[in-house]
Amino acid sequence: MKHVLFIVSLAACLLVGAPAAEAAKPQADGVSRSPNIILVITDDQGYGPVGRHGHPWIRTPNLDKLHDQSTRFTRFLVSPTCAPTRAAMMTGRHPMKNGVTHTILERERMTLDATILPQVLKTAGYTSGIFGKWHLGDEDAYQPHNRGFDEAFIHGAGGIGQAYKCSCADAPGNKYFDPVLRHNGKFVKTEGYCTDLFFTAALGWIREVKDRKAPFFAYITTNAPHSPFIAPPSNTKHFTDKGFAARTAGFYGMIENIDENMGRLMAKLEEWKLDPNTILIFMSDNGMTGGGSGRPGQDLAPGHPFYNAGQKGLKGSSDEGGVRVPFFVRWKGRFKAGRDIDTIAAHIDLLPTLAAIAGAEVPAKQVEGRNLLPLLEGQRIDWADRFLFTQKARWKTGSEPNDHQWSNFAVRNQNYRLVGEALFDMRTDPGQTTDIAADHPEVVKAMRNAYDTFWKEARPLMVNEDVPMSATRPFHEAYFKQEKEGGIPKWTPPQL
Repeated sequence: MKHVLFIVSLAACLLVGAPAAEAAKPQADGVSRSPNIILVITDDQGYGPVGRHGHPWIRTPNLDKLHDQSTRFTRFLVSPTCAPTRAAMMTGRHPMKNGVTHTILERERMTLDATILPQVLKTAGYTSGIFGKWHLGDEDAYQPHNRGFDEAFIHGAGGIGQAYKCSCADAPGNKYFDPVLRHNGKFVKTEGYCTDLFFTAALGWIREVKDRKAPFFAYITTNAPHSPFIAPPSNTKHFTDKGFAARTAGFYGMIENIDENMGRLMAKLEEWKLDPNTILIFMSDNGMTGGGSGRPGQDLAPGHPFYNAGQKGLKGSSDEGGVRVPFFVRWKGRFKAGRDIDTIAAHIDLLPTLAAIAGAEVPAKQVEGRNLLPLLEGQRIDWADRFLFTQKARWKTGSEPNDHQWSNFAVRNQNYRLVGEALFDMRTDPGQTTDIAADHPEVVKAMRNAYDTFWKEARPLMVNEDVPMSATRPFHEAYFKQEKEGGIPKWTPPQL
């Protein structure tokens, strides 16, 4: 989780600030033609643990079905840590330019100067809800219900139960089962497993808003399969029966539980006849964690070696395996099912793409990503190559970031990945086994020069580097205040 990703175009970014997509224009009766948007992002799953990606023992029938119904970006790249990826998705620009250079210690807080995705979609009449993990600031001003989301059902910090010596802390004593969650700024006591709860809350909200004239954006952002690796026993038993350790069984069980909830979601979209006008996106926030999934060369159980889809690197790595994730996009009748796109794309492309589809106004000076809609629609267009930059942040608070510029960095374009001094041809060597830097000094020079330009642009915007640590934990303070003044009510699940 220690690197951040940046993408800079070698030509002007396509369609940033462009007019609304044709499908987003309102009808004569005022009913929007803009599609509903559901974005599901998992935490630490990475690319490998999906059945269709060749995983030999995880069972993901619903994700496999979605894969088959979707247009897929096969090289979709994010940051190697969670908060940076989320900041890039919300703003359309590099996380460092949002002040996000860590996942804790006040450096996970997304600058308040940014206009973020739900605010952008609101210009096209969307209502927005978030269900699960936010992780872009626990102080009230940074919370999603104050940044454009109309509905917020979340946990705090980077994971349920986490607490650090700063503002980044969840409700005190929280667990994966029966957690206390924050619903539109007020805490509620729930019953059940966290992932099930987030999908249930999202489905309840979708049922409530689906018949309104305004389209909706539902952001379902699970804390699973992040550690601790705890899943319902029904999801772990067949792994422990095969000899998997409890941690690995928990990690894989969490993914299979996510898959079950994806099945619930897809079934309800069909039942409510939302499929024709709803875009469903599935992705992860960084590469697969090694904590529960093991390490290369390791046997996880008898007859079950480590699996990472042939990639080098895990969560936190500047290699491909640290930043490559699934990216399935289903829009029935509009995007071709079963089609792969091998053009590199990334998290900063999400905002301009969704804005173009929705017909929303894009903050052009902020957004650096590209609108992927022409690729999703299968248009034949010229697509300029571009560089992607990975920088290992998470340096010690108070140290000078410039001292870390040339350590632990990587650069990627369509054909090559530069990792430190080593260059790899990703077309012929996707597992990064052979260093070809000596054969292509001109490529190495171009990548280093582009990275230096990026760094000089990003450094002045790293606004959280020198801020003092908060003396209080806002979620703790708000929880104890509410407990004292009126108590923590029980959350009533919606009827579906």
